Amino acid sequence: MKIAVPKQSRQGETRVPVVPAVIKKLTGLGVTVLVESGAGVGAHHSDSDYEQAGASILREADSAWSQGEVVVAIHPPTPDQAAAMPEGCVLVGMLAPLKNPQIVKALAQRKVTSFSLEFMPRITRAQPMDVLSSQANVSGYVSAVLGAEACPKMFPMMITAAGTIAPARVFVLGAGVAGLQAIATAKRLGAVVEAYDVRPVVREQVLSVGGRFIELPTTRPDAQTTGGYAKQQSEEDRKRQVELMAKHVSAADVVIATAAVFGKEPPLLIPQDVVNQMKPGSVIVDIAADAAAGRGNCAATKPGERYTTDSGVVIEGSANLPARVPVHSSQLLANNVFAFLKEILPGEGWLKLDLEDEIQKAVLITHQGNVVHTLVLGAVSG
Repeated sequence: MKIAVPKQSRQGETRVPVVPAVIKKLTGLGVTVLVESGAGVGAHHSDSDYEQAGASILREADSAWSQGEVVVAIHPPTPDQAAAMPEGCVLVGMLAPLKNPQIVKALAQRKVTSFSLEFMPRITRAQPMDVLSSQANVSGYVSAVLGAEACPKMFPMMITAAGTIAPARVFVLGAGVAGLQAIATAKRLGAVVEAYDVRPVVREQVLSVGGRFIELPTTRPDAQTTGGYAKQQSEEDRKRQVELMAKHVSAADVVIATAAVFGKEPPLLIPQDVVNQMKPGSVIVDIAADAAAGRGNCAATKPGERYTTDSGVVIEGSANLPARVPVHSSQLLANNVFAFLKEILPGEGWLKLDLEDEIQKAVLITHQGNVVHTLVLGAVSG
């Protein structure tokens, strides 16, 4: 069995889905690992690092897509890359199938068995494979660092001979994995941190990492799905929530917005009029920036860039925050990938698919020429 790791072609991507330390684990499963030359450069892993770990290097660009029986990538392939894949091969990655229906169709036509790891169920056995959580953790850390860097104030309180410096105030929207890490990191940097989430069950988690949980009357006990994600709110609840949060947003020195609903546009929580109420020099770091939606949690966010509004508010909408710290984000991602590969490669160098298994079934997108994931099938058919 040959596992191929292509070089990521998306602009700004520095991560790699398999690091040299994981190569050794993969070869222990009885497989051959092929790595495209330069695949690990962005994460500071050289070709020789991979060779020393037991991989073979593919010198020809994009050759990994055509040579692997199992291809491991971060992002979905381009149309040309999908067309190069051997019929019946396996693709594992973060394929964003709801946003890439044409690529899903192309994979089905090639009879590729594709697994999209973002759909990993939130069950105990799947935790080591949870790519969303591992990368969100990194995003939360980076968001707090970016907020501190852009803020004209220092985060910690300082008592000096020249006077006392009050701590910066940080407000975090959304207390999922990214939000909790943002709270913890901002707190470690010395800021006073408040946070809000539509799910009241996260209150204790916010408190445990040093934040103050903001209670709003719009909070509902049933605002969480069985998978632990936030449910999409009604328009009436969202508008009421925006009104009640406005004073916390406008009083903050840094706002970190992380609120997301899986498979949906990010909820609009900071309208333009609230941005206009913020103090000059305030910062919004919008992790939820979505190019397809043209915004994030903030109406003024420009996905993919940082800019300063006419009123002096810095809005950070950079995409792919984990790519800013590629060594550790790649390490975590590679561990997630290996944990999943162990499920389909039991250790004898051959592939074992169990499409009734709870994990494999949840992340399976295409198989034997068909789109088999119900949610994705609806998007492709629509």
